Order: sequence, then structure tokens, then C-alpha cells
Amino acid sequence: MSITFMNRTSRVAIAARSMKLVTVVALAASIFGRHPAKAYEAPWCAVISDGYWDCQYRSFEDCYRRGNILGGNRGFCNPSPYYVAGAAEQRQTRNRRARPQ
Repeated sequence: MSITFMNRTSRVAIAARSMKLVTVVALAASIFGRHPAKAYEAPWCAVISDGYWDCQYRSFEDCYRRGNILGGNRGFCNPSPYYVAGAAEQRQTRNRRARPQ
């Protein structure tokens, strides 16, 4: 029965390769796993003529002035299809029914 033991240099080499792999995986996850958190938080988008939606404006006026729309026929401002109003911004509506008499 032959048992082969690894020497110290091969264990160090394996550990170094493992650390490199873990580092590469962590770096890739941090780069490619990011989500554009601020991209769709505003209720108005500047839709540029080539179909690009720039959704960072809090009002129509802000979109029109800062969204490069004012400088010519470059696009238009549109409500953001991605925006979900927070609880403070949503109107609360109640279904009121008449009491039975």
C-alpha cells in the first residue's frame, strides 16, 4: 500500500491558486453583480432621439432643462416606466361603502 504525501511547496502552490481563484470570483461578482440602484429612482426620463432613456429627473421641468431636450429636437420627456412611488408619495384611496340601514 503506497500513500503519497504532498510536500510543503505543492501545498503552498495549491493554496496560492485557491486564493487567486477566490479573489477573481469575488472581484467578478462585485463588478458584474452591481445593479443600477439610482438609475430608475426618478419619476421622469429624458428619451433621447436614438432611444436612450435617461431616468434621473424629479420633475418634467427638470427633465426638459437638464436633459438636453431644450437645446433642439433631441428627444422628449416622458414619465419613467420603472419608477415606483414610495409609501409617502402614493395617494391612499379607500373604498367607502354606505352603511346598511
